[in-house]
Amino acid sequence: MKKGVAALGALSLTSALLMSACGGGTSTQGSESSSGGDASGSYDVSSQSITFIPKQLNNPFSDVMLGGGKNAAGEIGFAEVNVVGPLEASSSSQVSFINSEVQAGTNVLVIAANDPDAVCPALQDARKAGTKVVTFDSDSAADCRDLFINQVESKQVAITMLDMVSDQIGGSGKVAILSATANAANQNAWIKFMEDEIASNDKYKGIEIVAKVYGDDDDTKSFQEAQGLLQAHPDLNAIVSPTTVGIAATARYLSTSDYKGKVFLTGLGLPNEMRSFVKDGTVKEFALWDPAQLGYVAAYAGAALDSGAIKGEVGEKFTAGNLGERTIGENKTVVVGDPVRFNADNIDKYDF
Repeated sequence: MKKGVAALGALSLTSALLMSACGGGTSTQGSESSSGGDASGSYDVSSQSITFIPKQLNNPFSDVMLGGGKNAAGEIGFAEVNVVGPLEASSSSQVSFINSEVQAGTNVLVIAANDPDAVCPALQDARKAGTKVVTFDSDSAADCRDLFINQVESKQVAITMLDMVSDQIGGSGKVAILSATANAANQNAWIKFMEDEIASNDKYKGIEIVAKVYGDDDDTKSFQEAQGLLQAHPDLNAIVSPTTVGIAATARYLSTSDYKGKVFLTGLGLPNEMRSFVKDGTVKEFALWDPAQLGYVAAYAGAALDSGAIKGEVGEKFTAGNLGERTIGENKTVVVGDPVRFNADNIDKYDF
């Protein structure tokens, strides 16, 4: 079992507010011990360790997601909880962390993959060594993990974003997408479903995607990419950013530019980061789910696998603490819930 080298400040699980994205150099890692009872009464992990590897550290979405995971790990009673990861979201940045954690003997590994294929060999080695591998938020290739905890059905995310942008531009217009990394599996799945719906569904036939750019879940780069999109496409009607870093950076640029009120912005964002932009009219509506619940269910899934309560087979069920029973679906995927649309009428009801 791995011994940590630096303490991280505890992050508490946000309230279960929703029915149920994101984000090289010097890396940061830490661990914290946890204690507490098992809310399900069936997962004996009192001598086991769990490690979380987000896409990047110090990412607001990841911070909330990790808070949920660590809260669950404490409830369950894991002997040790570790959080490690890169400061920048890149395709190969997570591999060394996977390898070092497995070598140190972590029992459960929970990871949001920056690239579904780049992490695969390391995850396969982890499984061979006996580590249970759970992906959350962004999946790896399916044969490289035991379970994937998905925030919502990918097609539903795409349809939600299309509905929001269609409502705002009156059903037709030119739209650009500002995504995270070019290899992010979740982002690419959502964008592909958006493109498919535009091509096949008359409801969205007036929408034209004219550009796709990538901010790498870096605030400065996302800000610059948003600026570049508007300069390159002066007739742009809207930007869709399916990443919390990207939408916040774009909103910040729009809020002080001549494009405010002329170019619409929607996508996936955190209510606390987007509240001021909704209230000043920069953004009319955006969506998300509770990221804490994603981390919470992932930790319980890891405990259920490690304790032998489940094997990770389609149709099996496990209890995810106060979020209740979950069923493993097709492709060994567990869905947390549906997205919620935030606007001026409801945003003050949410605090995360």
